[in-house]
Amino acid sequence: MMAAIAAAEKGSSVCLLEPNERLGKKLNITGKGRCNVTNNCDLETFMRNVPRNGRFLYSAYAQFTSTDVMDFFERLGVPLKTERGERVFPVSDRAFDISGALEKRLRQLRVAIVRDRAQALLLREGVLCGVKGQREDCEASRVIVAAGGVSYPLTGSTGDGYRLAKSAGHTVQPPRGSLVPLCAEGVLCPRLQGLSLKNVALRVYENDKKIFSDFGEMLFTHFGVSGPMILSASAHMRKFGQKSYRLEIDLKPALDEEALDRRLVGDFAKHANSDFCNALDDLLPKKLIAPFVEMTGIDPREKVHDLTREQRRRVLGLLKALPVTITGPRPVEEAIVTSGGVTVKEVNPSTMESRLLEGLYFAGEVLDVDAYTGGFNLQIAWCTGHLAGVSAAG
Repeated sequence: MMAAIAAAEKGSSVCLLEPNERLGKKLNITGKGRCNVTNNCDLETFMRNVPRNGRFLYSAYAQFTSTDVMDFFERLGVPLKTERGERVFPVSDRAFDISGALEKRLRQLRVAIVRDRAQALLLREGVLCGVKGQREDCEASRVIVAAGGVSYPLTGSTGDGYRLAKSAGHTVQPPRGSLVPLCAEGVLCPRLQGLSLKNVALRVYENDKKIFSDFGEMLFTHFGVSGPMILSASAHMRKFGQKSYRLEIDLKPALDEEALDRRLVGDFAKHANSDFCNALDDLLPKKLIAPFVEMTGIDPREKVHDLTREQRRRVLGLLKALPVTITGPRPVEEAIVTSGGVTVKEVNPSTMESRLLEGLYFAGEVLDVDAYTGGFNLQIAWCTGHLAGVSAAG
């Protein structure tokens, strides 16, 4: 939609092929339906949050920054707000307001919206001349492939863009999930299924080296862990099969070890005559108590006044670093973003045009670029789409 708008604003006649019954189907589920439009940051911060081929995006971002994106949507009548971590959302908290504003602008610019799926590129003697659809052909001197990756296939991201790119001779890096829930070893997570932890701290270790930390919210599931912090962490875990990964959850991040030990001494004094398993109600969610007690190795029926200092230190250690061993990511279809895609060396970063086939352009998730959570992936969509549209129109 952004590419079509940018091209039409430059005076081009534009046709947008859309196989879904409505535009922006994937956009409407981003940010839990609120749509994290962009991140209100500078170029340096943006680059720091794009671990995969970030330098390729330098020109695209410079020409359509997060500030430009915010101005664009506010001009279209969507007031925006900036929240924690410089994340930008519609004031209404409705993703539909973003997709609706884009659709309204497309219609103002008389972009032809055709309900069809692109099947193949049309070539005559090696020259690009349009797209073959399921229903009919669309003649065009320029084609922009902005078909997404393979995550959330029910929204239309079914890998069509990769197929079209390969037909033009492009190399496609195998897609995998980025910003994806994680599978865990053992029975802890299934036992805690449905338990949401808020205001906890997370540390991620790759072969015992800390590679990521965060603070916020997470969720235990039947397969492992999910939630905002976990999705962010998954983007840093890129070597499954080569490296081992472990999470440590700090259940009491507001207290350092010394302060937490004082808290434990106080709590244990209050529950001195209770069984150990009944002395943790003030410290832990009810669902977590039984598994936690088992992990300490302390007899649940042992009286609190009989606990040794070493046992108390064991409890403290688990409160500050509850371990979860990660076995791998969930399938790419469950990922918010696809990592992998069209090799960026084969695309001109100043125009988004293919270096292999004149008149063919790429934008968004179909490219081998992806970012951390926080509005950065949508910023990639907006700025590459804008640059591809302007370049194709030129």
